[in-house]
Amino acid sequence: MRVFLLRKMPLALLLRRAESQELHRHMGVCSLTLMGVGGTVGAGIFVLTGTAAAQYAGPAIAISFLLAGLACLFAGLCYAELASAIPVAGSAYTYAYASLGELVAWIIGWNLVLEYLCSAAAVAIGWSVYFTTLLQEFGIAIPFSVRLPALTLHLHGTWHVGFSVNVLAALVILLVSWALSLGVRKSTSLNAAVVTLKISIVLAVIVFGAQFVHLENWVPFIPPNRGAFGEFGWSGVARGAGIAFFAYIGFDMLSSSAQEARQPARTVPLSLFLTLMICTVLYVGMSMVLTGITPYRELNVANPVFVALKYAGPRLAWLRPLVSLGIVVGLFAGIFLTLYGQTRIFYSMSKDGLIHPVFCRVHPKTKNPAVATWLVGLAAALVASTLPLQVIGELVSIGTLLAFSIVCVGLLVLRRAAPDLHRPFRTPCAVAVATLGIGTCFYLIVSLPPATCVRFLVWLLVGLFVYLFYGRRHSRLATECPGRAHSGAEFPRSP
Repeated sequence: MRVFLLRKMPLALLLRRAESQELHRHMGVCSLTLMGVGGTVGAGIFVLTGTAAAQYAGPAIAISFLLAGLACLFAGLCYAELASAIPVAGSAYTYAYASLGELVAWIIGWNLVLEYLCSAAAVAIGWSVYFTTLLQEFGIAIPFSVRLPALTLHLHGTWHVGFSVNVLAALVILLVSWALSLGVRKSTSLNAAVVTLKISIVLAVIVFGAQFVHLENWVPFIPPNRGAFGEFGWSGVARGAGIAFFAYIGFDMLSSSAQEARQPARTVPLSLFLTLMICTVLYVGMSMVLTGITPYRELNVANPVFVALKYAGPRLAWLRPLVSLGIVVGLFAGIFLTLYGQTRIFYSMSKDGLIHPVFCRVHPKTKNPAVATWLVGLAAALVASTLPLQVIGELVSIGTLLAFSIVCVGLLVLRRAAPDLHRPFRTPCAVAVATLGIGTCFYLIVSLPPATCVRFLVWLLVGLFVYLFYGRRHSRLATECPGRAHSGAEFPRSP
C-alpha cells in the first residue's frame, strides 16, 4: 500500500519524454501568450463577472480580481520554475507526479478533468446567451426550451428539473470538438486574430463605457456585509475572488502545452507572466466600467457586458451588436482552447497508464488525440446542456485553486528532493512565494460556498474509486520500473 501511494515518476523518464517528437513543437512565446490570453479572456470576464458582483462583492469585484491575480502570481512563479525544469504535457498533474507521488498526481489529474470539462461547459453556456442576445438584436427569438439548462438551482439551495435543455451550448461544443479533431496547427493559426478581437472588445467597452460611468454606482465600493460570510463586505470580496479565479484557467493551459512549445524552458515561463499581466489589467478595467455604468445588483445575468451597454442608453447602441458578435466569436475560441487543454491532460494520464490508453492514441495524419477529443467534447456537451452556470463556475474555481496550491507544494518538495536539478528559471524567494501561494489558494477555497466544497468532495471520492480499481493496477510505473519508481531517483543535475 505504502509503495503505490508514494511512488514517483523519475525525472529522467519525464525529460526523455520531453525530448520525444510525438507531439509537434511549433509554438513560440507569441503563439503561447496568444493561446494563454485567448483561453483566459472569456467566460470569466464576459459571463461570471456580473454574477460575482451582484451576489458577493459589489463594485469591489475589481479587488476580487486583484486578489485572484495575486494568488495566481504566487502559483505562476512556481509554475514557471517547474515548467522550465520539466517541459512536458500535463501541467500540474505532471509536476505532482514527479514531486509528491502517484496518488496526489491522480487527485490533481482528476481535478483538472473537472476543471476543464466544466470550464468548456461554462464558456459554452455564455456563448449561447450572447448568441441568443445577438440574434435578438436582429429580431430573431430563440425558444427557452433550447437555451436553458435542464437543472436550475434556486437561492435556498433547492434544485428544479425543467423541460428545457441547453441545445445551443451542447451544439457549439460538438462543433468545436470537430474543429479540434482536424489538428491543432491549423486551428491555432486563427487564434491570433481571435485573441486580437477579444482584446479589442474589452478595450472598446473600457474606453467607450468609461464615458458613461456614474460614480454613485461605486458607493459604497464594498457593500456592507449582510450578516453571513460571503454576502458582501470583505468576506464577499474573498468569495468573489474565489469565483473570479475561474477567469484564470487559461494560465494552467500554457504549461499543459509545454511539450508542443519551442524552447519550452524559456517560452513557457515568459508566456505565463505575459498572460497573467495582460489578463489582470483587462479584468480590473472591465469590472470597474461594468459596475460604474450599471448598479451592481442589475448584473446578475449571464450577459453582463450587453446589459451594461444597454444601461448606457442609445449613445452606445451601435456598440452592442459589435460586442455581442465579438464575444460570440471569442467564446467559441475559448471553448476550443479549453477542450485542447483537457485532451492534453488526458494524454499525459493515459501515457502513464492511469486511464485507458484510448486517450493517448494520436491520429497519424493530424498528430492529434482525436478519440480523446471527441470523448471530452461529448462529456462537456452533456454538462453544458444540463447544469446551471453558477454551479459549473464554482466547480471550475475550486478545482483550479487546488491544482495551483499543489503545484506550490510540489515546488517545495522538489527543491528539497532534487536540489541539483537543472532549472533554467528559478522562483525568487521560493519558500516564501510557495507558502503564500498555498495560503492564498486555500483561503479562496474556504471562501467558496459550502455546497461547492461538498460537490467537490463527492467528485474526489469518485476519482479515488477509479484510481484504486483501475489506475493503480495499470500504472506504467508499477509495471516498467517497480523497483525504483517510488524512490524519486534519477534526478538530472545542472550542467
